[in-house]
Amino acid sequence: MPTEAAITVSQLNRRVKTLLEQGIARLWVEGEISNLSRPASGHIYFSLKDDSAQVSAAWFRQRQRGPAISFKNGDHVLAFGRVSLYEARGNYQLIVEQLEPAGEGVLKRRFEALKKKLLEEGLFDEDRKQVLPTMPARIGVITSPSGAAVRDVLSVLARRFPAVPVVIYPAAVQGDAAPGELMDALNTAVRRDECDVLIIGRGGGSLEDLWAFNDEQLARAIADCPLPIVSAVGHEIDFTIADFVADVRAATPSGAAEIVVPDQHAWQHRVATLALRIGRIGQRAVEDRAQQLDWLGRRLIAASPGANLRRQRDSLRENRGRLEALMQKRILMQQNQLQSARSQLMQVSPALSVQRSIARLSDLRLRLAAGSRKLLSTAGHRVALLGTALNSVSPLATLERGYAIVKDAGTGKVLTRAGDVASGDNIRAQLSEGELVATVKEVINAD
Repeated sequence: MPTEAAITVSQLNRRVKTLLEQGIARLWVEGEISNLSRPASGHIYFSLKDDSAQVSAAWFRQRQRGPAISFKNGDHVLAFGRVSLYEARGNYQLIVEQLEPAGEGVLKRRFEALKKKLLEEGLFDEDRKQVLPTMPARIGVITSPSGAAVRDVLSVLARRFPAVPVVIYPAAVQGDAAPGELMDALNTAVRRDECDVLIIGRGGGSLEDLWAFNDEQLARAIADCPLPIVSAVGHEIDFTIADFVADVRAATPSGAAEIVVPDQHAWQHRVATLALRIGRIGQRAVEDRAQQLDWLGRRLIAASPGANLRRQRDSLRENRGRLEALMQKRILMQQNQLQSARSQLMQVSPALSVQRSIARLSDLRLRLAAGSRKLLSTAGHRVALLGTALNSVSPLATLERGYAIVKDAGTGKVLTRAGDVASGDNIRAQLSEGELVATVKEVINAD
């Protein structure tokens, strides 16, 4: 009897699927397509095989990009994907995510690897690229002498600026020998040193056709070239390693020809503009020199003996006038000082002092009389006010209203309370006019 519980086939296949998917990362598989099937679902099923083995593959419709229908049995391809298991049948298979022809795929990977390598070495850096000359004396073209590219370049150069001569350095641009011939032509151009700028390139083609311009040795030769190089390989959508290492990349050979020379009409217009500017600058220079000559002539005349005598005569007249004005000013100032001294002397004269004293005495006499009258009037008024106030509080005024002042007849003490006397005491009552002497008959106290 088994010591462990048995599992089902589905469970086994599920475990195997998990192991395959987790244990094997995504990878590229190279092989030949066989048993290709295209059901109505849009998915593509096929086998990848080599000389001794094969594996099932499934390329699902949502993963397909580009012209997938172009693949057929017998095609040698590169398939990128993950390994999995079809649980229903227990068959392991490759789930394809990307499919491409084997030859082109290999070239693309080689291209990307070399591009990354040279990029890290700094061969693509902008600071090492040279600037193209504005007006080259001679242009070199490295390409096939029988290709369409050389005709396009010559046609554009003849149209834009036919005065610039062109040197063709022939080389194969396709095939195994092409990289070597291209480097030989480049070395020849450098050694002869007869051109100011080089164009290297060819017309369009497939990746295999353009592969000579992805050669590492050619790329390094272009990067080390002391002459500025314009790369013009293929069409606008084509890129090669030569494009990245060259000083300038042109989309096409015709575009390269337009880059290396200016347009003759624009150049002629610029030359005419410069000529006009030079003429204006020359005219201004002549005018400036004429003005300077006039100024020097005036200076020469001004430095002559006659001019010096005239300046000295004018200076003498000016100094005489200034001296006369100064003397008049001094005389006037002294007259003012004399007048001021006379006025000060008059201020301290005895006669003037006596006159001022007499006038002051008269003024003081008048002020004393007025002040005396005012003082007497004020004093009389105050006496009247005080008399009125005194009369209002005088005992006599009170007595005139019928009141009396009662005193003890013996002591003369003013009596204010009934308890101060006894029955039989004599008292004196002072009236407004006269006094009364009486004897107290009875004492009535206030309570």
